Amino acid sequence: MLIARAPVRISFFGGGTDYPEYFLRHGGAVLSTAIDKFSYVTASPFPSHLFDYLVRISYRKVELVKTIDHIEHKVFRECLKFCNLEKDIELHNVADLPAFTGLGSSSAFTVSLLQALHNFKGEFIKPLDLAYEAIYVERHLVQDHVGCQDQLMSAVGGFNLVEFRTEEDIIVNRVDISPQRLAEFESHIFIVFTGIKRRASHVVKKQLKRVEDNHETLKKMRKMVDQGWDILTNNEPFSKFGELLHEAWIAKRSLDQSISNSEIDYMYELGRENGAWGGKLLGAGAGGFLLFFAPPEIHPKLKQVFTNHEILSIKINSPGSQVIFS
Repeated sequence: MLIARAPVRISFFGGGTDYPEYFLRHGGAVLSTAIDKFSYVTASPFPSHLFDYLVRISYRKVELVKTIDHIEHKVFRECLKFCNLEKDIELHNVADLPAFTGLGSSSAFTVSLLQALHNFKGEFIKPLDLAYEAIYVERHLVQDHVGCQDQLMSAVGGFNLVEFRTEEDIIVNRVDISPQRLAEFESHIFIVFTGIKRRASHVVKKQLKRVEDNHETLKKMRKMVDQGWDILTNNEPFSKFGELLHEAWIAKRSLDQSISNSEIDYMYELGRENGAWGGKLLGAGAGGFLLFFAPPEIHPKLKQVFTNHEILSIKINSPGSQVIFS
């Protein structure tokens, strides 16, 4: 048996410009980090000749199938086909966090699954190639409305400025700051769960229809990626990063009315009123986790304010997809 894992991510700037519908025309980029929450996939040989089915997979449910075409779970099915594995394999998936919460968990699962399948076959795959495969599977085989940053961050890990040129041409620039500044930056992050789960693809559908209408706003959001990079790498005050996050959230919220709602707006303003410089809803919008950027001494107050909500403690700059047991 082998165990593969891939991290989820939090994105600070540029979300929305990582969709080919936008970046193929105008170029896109994100400033994003992998965090220490993972999707895990185990893969082990399965002696199908002793059973009346060829493949066994488990996630929220168990599927025992005689042919991979009968697998209900689209990502399991398409990844097995893509890797030319039709029988004699058993796969299990577990995760540190639930799906549909804005952290890219669906792509982390796809990446960890592809990592497991390649290693099961005795194949080595480079992180960037793994990202390209996951993008292809999700966008073209599963035909999901997803961008390209989640797969990239899960595969390569780290804290990066990522530039999107095409689906097969993505540039990864590591954020070059000292370990001390990285730790200080991390100490400013405060994440709270809104309690709302949603499918990102459903939210994104509406946004993609308005890509050209929102071109100027998305262009502004793309520039904020470089501004965020400059603040971090030029040792500027972290308050500027938080204020820029606030600007980015206002811009993102204007893309479509479905991105936020009265409950999310209330939580966001509550955080700002209690000392956060800025923040944003993670992921496509409409629910999931809400990130605030605030001085560490404010965090105890924020915990009191959001005492009825789940607080997520994280470490940033986590490693990308890897096999942790074989």
